[in-house]
Amino acid sequence: MRLKDKIALITGGARGIGFGFAEAFVKEGAKVVIADIDIERATRAAASIGPAVKAVKLDVTDLAAIDAVVRAVDEEFGGIDILVNNAAIFDMAPINEISEASYDRVFAINLKAPLFMMKAVSNVMIARGRGGKIINMASQAGRRGEALVTLYCASKAAIISATQSAALALVKHGINVNAIAPGVVDGEHWDVVDAQFAKWEGLKPGEKKAAVAKSVPIGRFATPDDIKGLAVFLASADSDYILAQTYNVDGGNWMS
Repeated sequence: MRLKDKIALITGGARGIGFGFAEAFVKEGAKVVIADIDIERATRAAASIGPAVKAVKLDVTDLAAIDAVVRAVDEEFGGIDILVNNAAIFDMAPINEISEASYDRVFAINLKAPLFMMKAVSNVMIARGRGGKIINMASQAGRRGEALVTLYCASKAAIISATQSAALALVKHGINVNAIAPGVVDGEHWDVVDAQFAKWEGLKPGEKKAAVAKSVPIGRFATPDDIKGLAVFLASADSDYILAQTYNVDGGNWMS
């Protein structure tokens, strides 16, 4: 077991990619805390995996709540070895239609929250003196601009940059910071994405999703199962010499 007795904290872990990571980490021997604003769903998710998973409520836009949750996890479990900054939201509009409210919310959840999660958790890791692993969730949208997705693309590009800076600052404490950039991942969130594309591009429901799936070189959407193996690798000792990298898991959409 590559993560035996490790303590992992995953934001937005009640569903989708974060839930897949929680399952995979537990199979590798870790104890996992799912931190999610939807505590009822998080509680069900934790119960479905087993006793090695605990659910806690966390609004990642509340910095005081971040500090309180991190402190509580540290006190209960004796440290935090792995942080996955997975919580994020999607919004879209052409640049001449974006709103301040959308900007504030996208950047509060997609950038500000991961930054202050890294601050709080890295301080715990430093105090415990045993290093750790931090995994930020970027996106192929952070690799390139998209005409209707200015704010989301910008927030994910910022995560890639923040990962590099944090990695260089924390390596002296034995903390490895890296990121994963998924492509298009199937799940219920795509109902929202598809509806927004239908609005702005004048499409029928489902049209954009079908077109996007066909455009992926590997020929299909990703699933959380396609991504979890890399997350386990980056959370384990196998990645001890890897730092400041953002790995594409996108079926060939972006080549670097």
